[in-house]
Amino acid sequence: MTRIAGVVAMLVVMGMAPMGFGQVRVRVEAEEDVYRLDEANNGAGAFWCFGSTCIGRVGEEVWASGLEVIPGAKPLNNVRWVLWRRTSKGWEMVMRDQKERTREPTPMGVFGDGSVLLSVNPTLTKVDDYAGPARPEILRFKGKEYATILPVWQGKPEFTEHSYRSFVVDGERAEMILFQNIGYTHAEWAFCDAEGRWTKAGKLLWPWGAEYAKPEPIRVCYPTVQLKGRSVYWCGVSDIVEPNPEWREFKKKLTGREWDYDFRRLFYTWCEDVTKGKFESWVEIASREKTCGWVSPCDLLAEENGRVNVLWTERALDVRLQEKFFPDERQSETLNWAVVQRGKVVMRRTILEKKQGQPGETPGRGQFKRTDRCGCH
Repeated sequence: MTRIAGVVAMLVVMGMAPMGFGQVRVRVEAEEDVYRLDEANNGAGAFWCFGSTCIGRVGEEVWASGLEVIPGAKPLNNVRWVLWRRTSKGWEMVMRDQKERTREPTPMGVFGDGSVLLSVNPTLTKVDDYAGPARPEILRFKGKEYATILPVWQGKPEFTEHSYRSFVVDGERAEMILFQNIGYTHAEWAFCDAEGRWTKAGKLLWPWGAEYAKPEPIRVCYPTVQLKGRSVYWCGVSDIVEPNPEWREFKKKLTGREWDYDFRRLFYTWCEDVTKGKFESWVEIASREKTCGWVSPCDLLAEENGRVNVLWTERALDVRLQEKFFPDERQSETLNWAVVQRGKVVMRRTILEKKQGQPGETPGRGQFKRTDRCGCH
C-alpha cells in the first residue's frame, strides 16, 4: 500500500540571484495523509504522470486527483480516478469514477473561474482484456458536477492505456493543451481555447537517433510542459529500449528480460504560437549516454522575457555496468539548472552534487515555486 501525503512547506531563499544561490531554509508547516493506494500491479502508479500536476488550488481550497484500485478488476486497466478536496475541515473525497476503468493517474489543472479539470483516459476494452484502445477525455468540474469534453484530434489516432500523457492549462487565459503518445513515433496534441473550441491539433515527432547502432526515433517521455500565452515549452527524457547492443546483452544476463529502457538524454522543444502549430527543432540539454547514466526532468518555468528555466537530475552511470564497462568512472548524482533562450542554453549550473565516496547530501527532485513572501521563484 502506498501512502499519498500532502506536505505544505515554506522555502525562504535569501539573496538569490540569476547566477547564484543564497542561504536556503525549509520549514514544514503541515503534513497530512490524503489517501492510501493499494498496489495495482499494472506498471503505473499514483505519480506516473509526475511531469504534470495532480494537485491544484482554487481560492482557499486545494484539490487533488488520485487513484483507487477497482476490487476484482484485472490489470492493466484496473484503477479509477478519485477527486479529493481540502477545506478548512480537512480532506474529503468529492467523487470517484463509477463507470470507467483506466491504467494511469489523472493529471489536473484549474482555471481562474474555479473550474477543476481532469485528464482521464478510460479504456474501451472488455473487462477480461489485458490491453487495448482508450478514449482521452477532459472532465471539467464546477463543485461536485462535471461535464465531459472530448478533445478534437488531427485524424483518428489509435490511443491505448499507455498514454504517457501531459495535460497543462493556462489558468489565467482558461486555455489547455493535451499531449498523448502514440507508440514510439510521436505524441498527438490538441489545443482548446478560452471559448471551448479545439482550434488546433497536430503531431510532435520525436528526435531521430541517427547515431545509434540501429537508427530509430527517440521516444521522449515524462515531460514537464508549460502553456503560457499560447506559447508551449516542452522538456522530457529519452525512453527507448536500450540502444547499445553490448549493454543490452549485458543487462539481459542480469535481469533475464529482453528489454531495459535508457532514460539518459534530456530533450527540449518549444512552439511560439500553438495556434500555428509549429514546434521548433529538438535541443539536447543534457546527456549521460557515454556512461549509461540516468537523467530525469523535474520542472520547467518560462519567464516573461522568453527565458526558460529547466530543472533536472542526473546520475553519472549505471553501477551495474561500472566494473565491466567504466572501471575508471565514479558515480555522481546532481540536481541541475539551465536557462534556455530561443533554443540556446545560455546558462547552466549544478545546484547540488553528491560524489561517490564523498560525504554530502544526495539531491532529490526539485521544483520552481513563486512566492510573494520572498519575491522570487
